Amino acid sequence: MTASPAFRLALPTIAVALLAAAGRAQDPAPFGPKFPALDGMATGKWWEKGTPSGGGKRGKRIVEMDVPRDQVVAFALYTHDGGTLKLSAQLYPLKPGEPREARLEFQRGGRWAEAARVKVHELGWSAHFRIDGWDGGENVRYRVRHGPDASFEGLVRKDPVGKDVIVVGNLSCNSSRTPGERPRILKNLLAQDPDLLFFAGDQTYHHTEHTAGWIQFGLQFREVMKNRPTVTIPDDHDVGQANLWGEGGIEATNPAGPSGGYFYPPGYVNLVQRQQTWHLPDPYDPAPIGRGITVYYTRLRVGGVDFAIIEDRKFKSGPQGKIPKMGPRPDHINDPKYDRRSVDIEGLKLLGDRQLKFLHDWGQDWTGAQMKAVLSQTAFCGAVHLHGKPGNRLLADLDSNAWPQTGRRKALVEIRRAWATHLCGDQHLAVVVKHGIDSPGDGPMAFTSPALINTIYGRWWHPADEKAGPNAVEGSPLPWTGDYVDGLGNPIRMLAYANPEDRGDERKRADGYGIARFDKKTREVTFECWPRFSDVADGAKAQFPGWPITFRVSENDGREPVASLPALAEDGVVQVISETDGEILYTVRAKAGFRPPVYTKGKYTVKFGADQPGETLLSGHLIQ
Repeated sequence: MTASPAFRLALPTIAVALLAAAGRAQDPAPFGPKFPALDGMATGKWWEKGTPSGGGKRGKRIVEMDVPRDQVVAFALYTHDGGTLKLSAQLYPLKPGEPREARLEFQRGGRWAEAARVKVHELGWSAHFRIDGWDGGENVRYRVRHGPDASFEGLVRKDPVGKDVIVVGNLSCNSSRTPGERPRILKNLLAQDPDLLFFAGDQTYHHTEHTAGWIQFGLQFREVMKNRPTVTIPDDHDVGQANLWGEGGIEATNPAGPSGGYFYPPGYVNLVQRQQTWHLPDPYDPAPIGRGITVYYTRLRVGGVDFAIIEDRKFKSGPQGKIPKMGPRPDHINDPKYDRRSVDIEGLKLLGDRQLKFLHDWGQDWTGAQMKAVLSQTAFCGAVHLHGKPGNRLLADLDSNAWPQTGRRKALVEIRRAWATHLCGDQHLAVVVKHGIDSPGDGPMAFTSPALINTIYGRWWHPADEKAGPNAVEGSPLPWTGDYVDGLGNPIRMLAYANPEDRGDERKRADGYGIARFDKKTREVTFECWPRFSDVADGAKAQFPGWPITFRVSENDGREPVASLPALAEDGVVQVISETDGEILYTVRAKAGFRPPVYTKGKYTVKFGADQPGETLLSGHLIQ
């Protein structure tokens, strides 16, 4: 499966720019004198820290870093697309004199053969392998080796293009306050056998110790990650911040983040991104942002489902100093009299121009794709009323992608143009919404996963009037579904939510994970939401009330048609353009007999092609 020529022009043809300057891992302060202890469990004389002679207490450690030397390869992650396999191996910290090299081997015909050797990055202790010319049509066992004895094994799965249903695990927010294994979640995931795992962020909350926290996360999930492609994207806590408005890479004034930018040094941010995202396909545009911070937004195709992986916080404007303070924090609004339009100031960014261009181009290229989905960190709405504790009601939270509203609209229009489904995390509250852009329900469907472990920050959907909205879900066990407007004036149609019942009881915290099933044959998507202590053997009854939810891909565009254009004569990709303003209404893969809908009267152009719109089928077609 290869990228089309048009899309390939935008893909990087050079290596990612050099990382921001940082020292060596065994320097006393590799990230500079301002942060002498940053990532300290994996830098300096790390093997002396946490022992009596090092002045610490071993019980305070996140994980034991000084492991037997035949166990120094902790876990591995990979993806493959377009004939390229990228695999990242995470090592425990190495000691002086140990080789700074890792080896990748594949097993074919019962024999192991070395395929590549790479240097280990001392800052972060990760090793990265790229194999071009990869045949995605076969299963191949791999192992990563270090030194004479250390080894970690897994399976590179063949691309499941022959499967009708592609299964995606949707996971996020892995509270570090609950250390140790995740046995029930792991057991369920192995039984559900996803084709792709998506971790939307906050894989660790150990802000200043990412390497140790990342290894802890890897140990918890490596048995399910090692044998299937996995997407991990870092969110605010991964880079050491309470919240993140990246604002193109400027320096934040404090780790709470509302001023915009990144608080910790670029070398640390790049370490986090290297560990979590190097194994993704090459970024669409590899140019670093401010201060040399790298980017990773890209596409990944698995089994005929095309995933756009975006960084919804990297370019986003910070609220502090740009809008009046109307709550206890710069990012919280609880003044019911505020003008919602007043905070949507011209010049504010959400995804940023670069990522909007990426989404626009991605939506028009259907090479190797039957369906499309967007993966991001957080939700494009404020589908939350109560924050932190049941009595804390906020009108609006600027930490979500509900703000800035113009940026939200631009992002959702691009997602809708491809009839793409949206998966995300971050909010610590599982919800399914149908977005509104200009009117209720005219936008795409979105699933926010619950927190894997919900001990950090609780949230609840609880309308103040405790009434269902218009277009409530018929027969739902949930009382508050239907059409609402969030605290920033964005229309949303609430379809399901999973409120914590009692955050003091670990079985009633509403933590767990999501599953999304993409049925290429029926062109339907099903969302499932599984509590942490559920058992998949119990089937749908074990899920949170309100799930599962199934919808047609065409419902990702909820505008009401006024007419339909002539039917397609064959299968292919169809694009409809309004000649009134030149806007692309949508570009989708369709079957012969499909009659493209239009939503207003006027003249239209229809283009058609096998994988991209090319031939003009209609021009100046009048709907009146």
